[in-house]
Amino acid sequence: MLKNIALAASLAIGSIYLTGCAVARDQQTVGAYIDDTTITTQVRARFADDPTVSVMAIKVETLNGVVQLSGFAKSEVERTRAETIASNVKGVNRVANDIIVN
Repeated sequence: MLKNIALAASLAIGSIYLTGCAVARDQQTVGAYIDDTTITTQVRARFADDPTVSVMAIKVETLNGVVQLSGFAKSEVERTRAETIASNVKGVNRVANDIIVN
């Protein structure tokens, strides 16, 4: 459990660092950016807790409440489960599932 929390925290920090330019490009307000970062962190944490979904193979990005999933899944079950997990996070308006089954 602590390992999953540590992993989720490090992923959250990385997502803040990598997506920080969205606010600079006037795509969203600072408040919306913080909300989106929270959503991304919660989705990744739930992926880390789920034995079906690989948190390392699926990328999560959020913009204005729309979660985009990309990367590779080992099965259609994993792909579908990732979308279900993301859509059940508070604040998510829509999920764009671009995961490829490998």
